[in-house]
Amino acid sequence: MKLSEDAIIVAAKLNQYLLVKKKRNDKSQWLATAGYTLENWPELEHDLREQILSLDAILTEETVYGKVYEIAGTLRGPNGRGIAVRAVWMDETATGTIKFITLFPDKLRGH
Repeated sequence: MKLSEDAIIVAAKLNQYLLVKKKRNDKSQWLATAGYTLENWPELEHDLREQILSLDAILTEETVYGKVYEIAGTLRGPNGRGIAVRAVWMDETATGTIKFITLFPDKLRGH
């Protein structure tokens, strides 16, 4: 199934979490291999919408908060390199909106 193209991607998920170096579970270096940096975070939002959100989503869990979906795909970054990703989204029960939760490497598909 396809998720709504109007899904909410909160800027802070990108520019205060995914693209910020962390001591544990750092994703910034992995995203940097595709050319994503804190300085160009809007490109990551754009590419998530254009390259990932347009793909089929698989329902992975139903919680009291909503339905959780994953989308597996290849994110081609600003430097042209593609990275295999899994993006997690939630269809919130309370609001009826689709929200971006997180992104992580798709180790099953590699690069």
